[in-house]
Amino acid sequence: MTWQMADIWENIAAAIPDKPAIIDGAKRYSWAEYDNRAARLAQLLADHGLEPGAKLSIYSYNSAEYMESQFGAFKARVCPVNVNYRYLEAELTHVINNSDSEALIFQAQFAPRVAAIRDQLEKVKLFLEIDDGSGEHLPDALSYEETLQSTEPMPVIERSDDDLYMLYTGGTTGMPKGVMYDHKSFASALLAKGFEMRMLEPPTDAASFGPLVQQLHAMGAASRSIPACPLMHGTGMWIGAMIPHSLGGCVILFDNSHFDPGALWQLAEDEKATDITIVGDVFAKPMLAALDDAKAGGKSYDLSSLLMMGSSGVMWSTEVKRGLLEHLPQMAIVDSMGSTEGSMGSSITTIENINSDQTAKFEMNATTKVLTEEGRPVAPGSGEMGLICNGGMVPLGYYKDEAKSAATFKTFDGVRYSIPGDFATVEADGSITLLGRGSACINSGGEKIFPEEVEEALKTHDSVYDCLVVGLPDDRFGQKVTAVLSLVEGARFDETALSEHVRSKLAAYKAPRAIILVDEVPRAANGKAGYKAAKEIALQRLQVPA
Repeated sequence: MTWQMADIWENIAAAIPDKPAIIDGAKRYSWAEYDNRAARLAQLLADHGLEPGAKLSIYSYNSAEYMESQFGAFKARVCPVNVNYRYLEAELTHVINNSDSEALIFQAQFAPRVAAIRDQLEKVKLFLEIDDGSGEHLPDALSYEETLQSTEPMPVIERSDDDLYMLYTGGTTGMPKGVMYDHKSFASALLAKGFEMRMLEPPTDAASFGPLVQQLHAMGAASRSIPACPLMHGTGMWIGAMIPHSLGGCVILFDNSHFDPGALWQLAEDEKATDITIVGDVFAKPMLAALDDAKAGGKSYDLSSLLMMGSSGVMWSTEVKRGLLEHLPQMAIVDSMGSTEGSMGSSITTIENINSDQTAKFEMNATTKVLTEEGRPVAPGSGEMGLICNGGMVPLGYYKDEAKSAATFKTFDGVRYSIPGDFATVEADGSITLLGRGSACINSGGEKIFPEEVEEALKTHDSVYDCLVVGLPDDRFGQKVTAVLSLVEGARFDETALSEHVRSKLAAYKAPRAIILVDEVPRAANGKAGYKAAKEIALQRLQVPA
């Protein structure tokens, strides 16, 4: 066996064939059924000329078909490509063409958008349409379910540790880029982290997964995971689906086309979920509000099965964590610091240590360093700022972008690191405090100001629901700190009070010189900050030339 993901999941399916693998509403598949459906998809791809190394784009909300398509691609040694369902025609065309995709699996509701770009898709020779009840249809596209049922399962084939896995990331500038991994580097590092988070000994080889998951089920310790955030992003797929699957767990799909926190809590109760994966405050705040509202209304959810809530990629404030733990004291909160380019550190918060928890403070992975731009280590407690360098799960590079790869993946003292541009300081105890992404840094009067620290200070004010901070052109200081924020329902907007609140927590020059009130702060479906849109709003409202 290799460390290729299909080998690992086939090993698990053989070990626990009758245990649940996928729940998506009325669709409930055991591991044997999941494996069989993925094998049919693999043969379908091969029948349409997709050879090992080919690419398959998946354009769907969270669904059983999304998971099957990915598993089936792995089985056929095809590389699945995640397509952001919010993309419009230009970005959609770019990802499908840039990835050299030869097939597209899509939900029928997206058929009009696919039809608009169909003639521009250079290599796609198979359009496979998932019936989602929308009534939409792309002419000549094959029905996903009908074609799957008429295809025999692909026999197990020999695979390679070097098979390509790729995840497209939007980044902060330019068109989306494909972050490349080989299966062995990716799977061995990611899945070991998943086992370690649950204080379990990681498997030493791919063949060990079957016996391990049998033990977990015998102990009643198998995961039942809800990825509440999109599977099209790394947090939802890696933490919410791939890790639980590799623990022999069941992935419970949540309709993420519209985020309804009450429906999420009800699903967690109904399915006795053990894990929920979210993306920071943008998910956690409405989830906490739903619990508060339910309690005030005399309703309670039975969430006694819930043991872990995980997040990655954005700020998750201590105040919100504290509120969740007051409702769910049995739960551990795992806040990971990382990006598509690799994990860098994490913090684990429980009811016992919540009072010592600090927003944006993380314990570094053993392979993580904080280095100056010259490659010199930052001394703990020095207050010096450095770049976070991940030396563990390091990608091969960006697909078809050698210049960006060379700028992001560098070698210091013989060790290769992923350096996506996040700055941090190292505390005296060896932990790190995340400052923010350098590309978003504001330069005001020669001072560097990271938007994230100003946002976090603003969000500690009782009236603020969400916010983003951007730099606008300024004749005197070069850039001025500007906040775009939304308020808690019923709160009063007091710009002076908000600026003074920031000054009470940060140096005065970091306080926003202008605050723009909006109904909703712009964010992507996975909760990531929409800095470009926020800046456009601020420029328009303040009538500042770009």
